[in-house]
Amino acid sequence: MNSGKQAAAVPPPRGARVASIDVMRGLVMMVMMLDHVRETFFLRWQVSDPMDVAQTEPALFFSRFAAHFCAPMFVFLTGLSAWLYAHPAAGPRSATGFLFKRGLFLVVLEVLVVSVAWTGDFPPRTVYLQVIWVIGLAMIALAVLHRLPRAVLAVLGLAIVFGHNLLTPIAFEPGSWGYVPWTILHDRGFLVAQGALKIKVSYPLLPWIGVIVLGYVAGPWYARTVAPADRRALLVRTGVAALALLLVLRGFNIYGETLDWVPGDTALRTVMSFLNVTKYPPSLAFLLLTVGAGLVVLGWLEQRDNRLLRVCASFGGAPMFYYLLHLFLLLGLQKLAVAVLGANHGNRYEFSQLWMVWLLSAALIPLLYWPCKAFAGFKRRTTMGWVRYL
Repeated sequence: MNSGKQAAAVPPPRGARVASIDVMRGLVMMVMMLDHVRETFFLRWQVSDPMDVAQTEPALFFSRFAAHFCAPMFVFLTGLSAWLYAHPAAGPRSATGFLFKRGLFLVVLEVLVVSVAWTGDFPPRTVYLQVIWVIGLAMIALAVLHRLPRAVLAVLGLAIVFGHNLLTPIAFEPGSWGYVPWTILHDRGFLVAQGALKIKVSYPLLPWIGVIVLGYVAGPWYARTVAPADRRALLVRTGVAALALLLVLRGFNIYGETLDWVPGDTALRTVMSFLNVTKYPPSLAFLLLTVGAGLVVLGWLEQRDNRLLRVCASFGGAPMFYYLLHLFLLLGLQKLAVAVLGANHGNRYEFSQLWMVWLLSAALIPLLYWPCKAFAGFKRRTTMGWVRYL
């Protein structure tokens, strides 16, 4: 296949993965590396949510902004992949067990492994319930919901994504009856703030249930009966519609974001203010922007092939393996830097310039390519069921 050119519409072989999904997943994982290198070696320059446009340098702002696309597309593609699992070529099958077991596995993995990979503490002193936890819980929720009619699921997903901003004024004080469930569902905060083990919810769950449900609803676009050109049109039109709605709602500060954008002292600062959307929990503006742009890219990826996209697909074919590997690699590099170069910010070693974050990110991606490619191939060949959880 020629680079960048569309191929003839040939149905994939039975059991084949959808290449564009793996490519998209790989793309966002590569972008994720940049943000996690920043968290590891540039931590002293914290960014708020939403960011303080007046106090954040453009390079740091857009480095962080790029990472906004990772979690929404990963959750959306998880829902889409669940539909593909439930509708193989051999005929429909139940996805309940698949979703529940893998969701539970992700929750346990977040608590026992990912927290250690982030902090280097074993046992961890603080467990941060982040993206792996929220994907796991969203999968468990989808295990219950996916049997509903597709139209009902679409209404439910849209109602959650569009309506949860209305819940922002609701708040509960720590110790009150609603604090724990509301912290899990909508307001990030500490479930356990005192003691030897602290637990903090970094990714509130409710909006992500809406995203995974909408991903499942989009699954039939990838049915074998849908021509690639039709699927591409559906993806692009839906993505463009989401971005157009964002321009209206955000452009006139009507709804969907708690922080209004304001004109800046330069055109760049004005753009930054417009793009400065809330991630925790993801506002409607955040999701329209990230999922909308992601759908357009997914449509563009339909039946395109070149060496770079094949590299992305290799990462996307082993997402959990990549995620764990890159976290432990960054942890090891941080400890090595302290041992060799010494701590220069508290007990950490940190870069002096943001460009060094970009440079290290670019260097680590090729380093991870071969192990991820090997594992993705092994996962496709092996009969060991537990391997597929990675």
